[in-house]
Amino acid sequence: MPTLQFKGKNIIWNHHLAVPFHTLDEVPELHYNPEKSDGNMIIEGDNLNPLKALLPQFAGKVKCIYIDPPYNTGNEGWIYNDNVNSPLLKDWIGKEVGKDDLTRHDKWLCMMVPRLKILFELLDENGVIFISIGEHELGNLIILMNDIFGEGRLLTVFSWKSRSKPTNAGDAKFRPQKVGEFVIAYVKNDPELLNFNLSSGLNRIYPYVENNRKYRYTTILTSNRGVYRRETMRFEVAGFRPSEEQRWKAGEIEINNLYDEGRIVFNDEGIPMWKLYEDDEDELLSPMYTFLNPELTGTAEQGKAEVSSLLGKNHGFDTIKPVNLIKYFIQISTNKNDYILDSFAGTGTTMQAVMELNKEDGSNRKCIMVQMPENSETEPDKNICKDITRERVKRAIDKNGYDSGFKYYRLGIPLDTETMLAGQLPTYKQFAKYVYYLCTGENLEAEDKIKEDDYYVGEFGKHAIFLVYKQDYDTLTRLALNLTLAENIKKQQPGKKRIVYAPSCFLDEEYLTDNQIEYVGIPYNLFQRNQ
Repeated sequence: MPTLQFKGKNIIWNHHLAVPFHTLDEVPELHYNPEKSDGNMIIEGDNLNPLKALLPQFAGKVKCIYIDPPYNTGNEGWIYNDNVNSPLLKDWIGKEVGKDDLTRHDKWLCMMVPRLKILFELLDENGVIFISIGEHELGNLIILMNDIFGEGRLLTVFSWKSRSKPTNAGDAKFRPQKVGEFVIAYVKNDPELLNFNLSSGLNRIYPYVENNRKYRYTTILTSNRGVYRRETMRFEVAGFRPSEEQRWKAGEIEINNLYDEGRIVFNDEGIPMWKLYEDDEDELLSPMYTFLNPELTGTAEQGKAEVSSLLGKNHGFDTIKPVNLIKYFIQISTNKNDYILDSFAGTGTTMQAVMELNKEDGSNRKCIMVQMPENSETEPDKNICKDITRERVKRAIDKNGYDSGFKYYRLGIPLDTETMLAGQLPTYKQFAKYVYYLCTGENLEAEDKIKEDDYYVGEFGKHAIFLVYKQDYDTLTRLALNLTLAENIKKQQPGKKRIVYAPSCFLDEEYLTDNQIEYVGIPYNLFQRNQ
């Protein structure tokens, strides 16, 4: 199998292991409808550290990942900023990557490697990752993904007509015009074992019954915005005519036939709905083509128009993915309660796509997005995550009536020896989830069963895990695994081997062995422990 060689590869290849875990701290004043967030998270921070911070809770849980990294055209102004202990890579930090940079491909690959490796860990065993990319890094990305995911894990390369017309139309007689981009799709396991949802009707709930046939209602209207505005699809049926922002999903003859058959009915608000029977599914199944039909997925112009309609025209983004494009990938690869992750969130299209799809099919998918502020010395107050990503989703919820919300987080303190000894301490629950992940390599599912007063974290097979810890430095220096505490721990989990994390231990090795207690010192031994 061909491998990719680039400057810094030997330095960066395992850098993700050296990235410290961090806390993710809630910012309550930036939540929106938090009582309806149900797992939706917007995280502010450079995406490498937040991705690592997500591992203790979400490793192996994310069913669909969509990312839209820099295409590395030389015109994007992205900057390499990873904190890597190497003179070569330190020399790259803080410098804008332009067209004349002879190492721009090396820098891009060094930026992508640790992120892709953590994304691989976050992905569900039956998960799919979709990556938007242009021709500048397409070849490099495929070889890199083969190195990380495995050569047989490439599902396909989608072609997407991203523009209705080229931006440099004046040069048409001199060179081929670019109107397309690519989306590569990789799976974590064998692509042959993966089943896709090729219809919006799959895995849906059919709550009604008529003549022993189950059915549901779904929308028969779709957007009429952007470059694919089609007035011929806004005809009148039974006195109803779609608004300027809507059109029918099918042609006039088909829609009228459905109405005559009683398959289109009007709800209490006068909106036409499609009466869809469960046994219609076979008819609805359609092939999944690698060329994405822009009439279904939309274009970058449409994506820009969608954001402008929410934030006004001065949002600062030129190329934006449309909601329908992301919605298509989510729809074919997820079921009703799955997690979706976007670590290059930009304007927040992915979360809006999740909420739109949930509204359409009554599902409860959850979205996690990560976006950095992108502030600098010249723009110290710039915060794309708060002012663009968050604000777009907030306004989309209000405008489109999504029964949803989100919680807002910022990257907190690193969980390492130096930070803890300096007195910067995580909450008990934050540290407990991290300790459980380090100890077991698994997520702490029963988070609600953490008992801080008893220092109990959770179980793993025949083991019970305890954390003797307080979020107070002076108290922490006096805590220890002593005889009284050990006897209480024995009573809590009889018959289990106990793994106890504590700042110090006043018990001899014989007592620990006889009572099936394994002691791990914090902070020193904790971070030296083999994961």
